[in-house]
Amino acid sequence: MTQLIVDIADMKISDNPADTLITYSLGSCLGVAIYDPVLRLGAMVHCMLPLSKVDKEKAKIRPYMFVDTGLQQMLTKLYESGMRKARAVVNVAGGSQVLDSQGVFKIGERNFTVLRKILWKNGLLMNAQEVGGNKSRTVSLEIATGRFYIKSGGKTIYYDLP
Repeated sequence: MTQLIVDIADMKISDNPADTLITYSLGSCLGVAIYDPVLRLGAMVHCMLPLSKVDKEKAKIRPYMFVDTGLQQMLTKLYESGMRKARAVVNVAGGSQVLDSQGVFKIGERNFTVLRKILWKNGLLMNAQEVGGNKSRTVSLEIATGRFYIKSGGKTIYYDLP
């Protein structure tokens, strides 16, 4: 089995059943995994900020840094690879207040709000979500099975395909 690490402001896509996509240390960032069980095709993005309009030049260079541009580009790549909207399984984690315990900036909450709007506009529903709170999470997606894992606080939970 090969682990493909999704760095901060990065995205990976795979249809290799030996691959597992993984991203670490999701605080206020969002980790979004989308999987097509027929094609056994999956992708994961690690987004830091909600909207690219805060730095349009940076968004051109690093689109996955932002939820709006990163998710849209990931969806485009998945559709180009043959994914069908009706089969898409969306799993999400992160959006916490790890470094913002007073809730001043609410970056995690804003990230999740933008994500929900984009999913709604694209006619996609979430299969699983673990967002908010004040803990860091690591998530992974097995390409062979579509199983989505969330590790946090020494515990691991997983979600199978619906």
